[in-house]
Amino acid sequence: MAQSKQVRIALRNCGIIDPVSLEEYVARDGFFALEKVLSTMSPKEVCDEVSKAGLRGRGGGGFPTGLKWSLEAKNDAKQKYIICNADEGDPGAFMDRAVLEGDPFSVIEALVIGGYATGSSQGYVYIRAEYPLAVERLNTAIKICYKNNLLGKKILGSDFSFDLEARLGAGAFVCGEETALMASIEGERGMARTKPPFPAEKGLWGMPTSINNVETFANVAPIILNGADWFKQWGTEKSKGTKVFALGGKINNTGLLEIPMGTTLREVIYDIGGGIPGGKAFKAVQTGGPSGGCLTAAHLDTAIDYDNLIALGSMMGSGGMIVMDEDNCMVDVARFFLDFTVDESCGKCTPCREGTKRMLEILEKITQGKGEMSDLDELESLAYSIKDSALCGLGQTAPNPVLSTLKNFRDEYVAHVVEKRCPAGVCKDLIKYYVIAEKCIGCGKCKKVCPSDAITGEFKQAHVIDTKKCIKCGACKQVCPVHAIITK
Repeated sequence: MAQSKQVRIALRNCGIIDPVSLEEYVARDGFFALEKVLSTMSPKEVCDEVSKAGLRGRGGGGFPTGLKWSLEAKNDAKQKYIICNADEGDPGAFMDRAVLEGDPFSVIEALVIGGYATGSSQGYVYIRAEYPLAVERLNTAIKICYKNNLLGKKILGSDFSFDLEARLGAGAFVCGEETALMASIEGERGMARTKPPFPAEKGLWGMPTSINNVETFANVAPIILNGADWFKQWGTEKSKGTKVFALGGKINNTGLLEIPMGTTLREVIYDIGGGIPGGKAFKAVQTGGPSGGCLTAAHLDTAIDYDNLIALGSMMGSGGMIVMDEDNCMVDVARFFLDFTVDESCGKCTPCREGTKRMLEILEKITQGKGEMSDLDELESLAYSIKDSALCGLGQTAPNPVLSTLKNFRDEYVAHVVEKRCPAGVCKDLIKYYVIAEKCIGCGKCKKVCPSDAITGEFKQAHVIDTKKCIKCGACKQVCPVHAIITK
């Protein structure tokens, strides 16, 4: 990937140091920020410095981190908590996992700093058990920190004590929502709770709590060490610093990238991602995972920040970015993400539990060629009702993929409903496979791979597909050397 457009802050040590070597982390200025905080700064000064830097939550909501910490700090209680949300569940997202696998000490150091700033003496890293390497390295790093007085009693000779442990999640997407996450840590079923009260006032076990995701914490130590003005040299007016994205889908260069806020989608997809494979045309990019929206070529020059993406009907999310080309059906894409949301809904509130299921049924009806124009209006009405009434942020943003595709690719919905046709040739119930006789060379490759014996024809003669026998697997189209097989 193009390095000139990337700036590594959260990923500064990943791939450079041994993840569980304290010596190598210290050699890269590790724990210098913690020493600075404990020896020269008050808790308020830490909150103020993080606020001045403009660091916003990298988990999707974009809430100012310094403000969140100060809200907890002002609440007096016998016990306070600070939590790292490492329950990364978006399809195609692996930013937090990479940081914990590649630089676990940076998250631990930030949690101790955050604990000092908020008055918390206990921290938790809530991490899904599906990340075994990240879990192993995190636990190893925690043990090393206890042995070296970087966790536990009177850290680095100060009066501040802080304990930290990892709590494993079972992989429920809803546990990425902060109140459901806290319920899971408490041993309850992961289900969202009503707000207010907010966690800063009444969180884990009813005590003041602050929650940030892995990437947010990975930015804290560099801000403390280098100062807020250093961090603010990157980004836009309201979105400072950098953002890590997991770039995937129909793109030449897949993987992690870290870019300054304000970088355009075009720069990410073409300059860093290397464009679309096979010379295919760019069609859309999904940002923000299942809760995000699909943006088009008309949006490629949009500067990436929290407010711009929300204004376009998408969102930053935790940083998943999936690119789609001309071969993707946008109705099917919306169906895919909604199918994921329906499976992952905790079921506590009716709008999310029932509403998303009804939306999915309508989308399935449309992709099967049974849709009516009234279904589009019902889809839109349901989507806005869910956004307005769902209990938590995950339910409220679940309709985004449908609303954004209805807005930006309505012609594809109309083709499915009116013409009973899938323009991209993806929805099986709406396509048929045909052989172009003039192009067919009679090689027989398609005939050999057909699992339903739907293709007939003599060697070196044009072949024919029996559409009644065809199961629409697409194997014939994939092996045809002269592209003589088409879909209609």
